[in-house]
Amino acid sequence: MVYTPFDFNEAISQRREWAETGLREGSPVVGVSIEDGLFLLTVRQTQRKIFEIYDRLVYSAIGNQSDIEAIRIAAIDVAHREGFERSPDDVTAHRLVGFALSPPLKKLFGDSFNAPAVVRAIFGEMGTAPQNDLFYILNYDGEFFQRERCAAVAGTPEAEERIVLHLAEIAPDTPLRDAVPMALRAWAVGVLLSSRHAPGNGEEPAAADADISDDQVLQEIRRRLSSGSVEVGLLDRRTRRESKFRLLSAAEIQDIVKDFASND
Repeated sequence: MVYTPFDFNEAISQRREWAETGLREGSPVVGVSIEDGLFLLTVRQTQRKIFEIYDRLVYSAIGNQSDIEAIRIAAIDVAHREGFERSPDDVTAHRLVGFALSPPLKKLFGDSFNAPAVVRAIFGEMGTAPQNDLFYILNYDGEFFQRERCAAVAGTPEAEERIVLHLAEIAPDTPLRDAVPMALRAWAVGVLLSSRHAPGNGEEPAAADADISDDQVLQEIRRRLSSGSVEVGLLDRRTRRESKFRLLSAAEIQDIVKDFASND
């Protein structure tokens, strides 16, 4: 049997479609850099989704839980080994993503004898000021890119683009308690757009890209919070603690999302 370039391209296309179908239903993760620090936000069901990787490094992802966890463990192992063998200053998101995580994902994606990873990850790296903060997005095929100020991973590229547009409205000097609700609204826009771009939904792309009303956003947040909970992982730029990372407490989250509660 002759294996032609067409067969290879067709196999790659099928693997890409399979991975992207698995990502489409994932709850988006949004990242924002402000003067208070750098935070990731999502809405989860039961499994925790936001994790510290190393000092000033935070991670989350959408996709298969096993793939998300495999990348998390690999990132932690590499970060701590780099910090021990070199120095903590050598542990950067770029080194982790570009040299440790991207190559094996790329190799796995091209391996027709194994299923590709179903994962799209976001790494946040906090600097000394908002203009020094970085985000890296790592895809299931090993491709990655860098963003500044804000970033997102979502079920479709269109949803990610719209989320980032909304997140860009959050100024660096916005207080955390105001930035989180704004990020939650951007998250809801991503959820709505991901579902609109799903195959077979009956909507044309132009309709799917139409503006989403504030009422739709509010209703989507209320619907999701009826069975899930907001999770926010913060790299705190102002803390004097050795560890900069913390998850916002239930009380902090409750106070922040109270404006989204139903008045019924």
